[in-house]
Amino acid sequence: MSTKPKILIGYDGSDCADAALDDLTHAGLPHHAEVQILSIAEWLSPAPASSYEIVDQKSVPVSGCVAAKAALGLAEKACDRLRTNFPNWIVHASSACSSPASKLIERAGEWKPDLIVVGSHGRTALGRLMLGSVSQQVSTAAPCSVRIARGRVEESDYPVRIIVGFDGSPASLDAVREVAARQWPALTEVKVVVVDDPLFPDFLGVIPPLAKVIAEDRDQEKDWANKISTEPLALLRRSGVKASSELREGDPKKELPKAAEEWGADCIFLGSVGFNNRFERLVLGSVSAAVAARARCSVEVVRSKPKNK
Repeated sequence: MSTKPKILIGYDGSDCADAALDDLTHAGLPHHAEVQILSIAEWLSPAPASSYEIVDQKSVPVSGCVAAKAALGLAEKACDRLRTNFPNWIVHASSACSSPASKLIERAGEWKPDLIVVGSHGRTALGRLMLGSVSQQVSTAAPCSVRIARGRVEESDYPVRIIVGFDGSPASLDAVREVAARQWPALTEVKVVVVDDPLFPDFLGVIPPLAKVIAEDRDQEKDWANKISTEPLALLRRSGVKASSELREGDPKKELPKAAEEWGADCIFLGSVGFNNRFERLVLGSVSAAVAARARCSVEVVRSKPKNK
């Protein structure tokens, strides 16, 4: 992330949205940033599952939507809250009548932020301004990194604890680099977690030779997993944080949230894509949405911007 990033925040006035704002004080973000807080009065039925349909949906102008005026008031209050925590940030408020996910992605395409921030759940019943599922839709379709914020697990005076899911892919290394580039407070701890998802066919007892082959393959994977942790640990330690690694066995969709809960982590950082090959079992990127849905802490899905040619 650049020294003066652009941050787009979806805000609906819910307790979860307020927690998302406060969560940013533990996100390692720089002292200077340009921020847009966007409150969206929902006028459509829930956005479709297809990211292409989400992006193609149209918005209603603010002048034609009475609810957008109330939403703008929410956004302005959010600006005041954010300025208290980040007095050097340049913060703007805006609103719209639209499908929340559609509008956030549309605004991201126009403004090109480095990061989108959304709460993990929105308001409920008829008074809601954003859908609870917006976070999942945005994290899937956004052109930039997305932080799904839930607030801190521990008390505010505890050191920040970050987990980085790592599978050796370029995308997971981008997540490591993003964490290393942030401005973390003293005593921040980062744990690189590699999850080995082994093969356990039900018929292994019937075919002992195959069981032996798979067991040998698993041993090789564990050796490889330990080796691939070397580069991310070096990057993180050079940035000044306390860094360690952990190898876990199982389904990454379950093990990463479990590791975060056991350790009291504030956030899980993930690459947006990863390995997806049957014999390369450290599958990470394909499960980022599942981790974001299961985790009790914040989750940041890192997407690096394409480099100018």
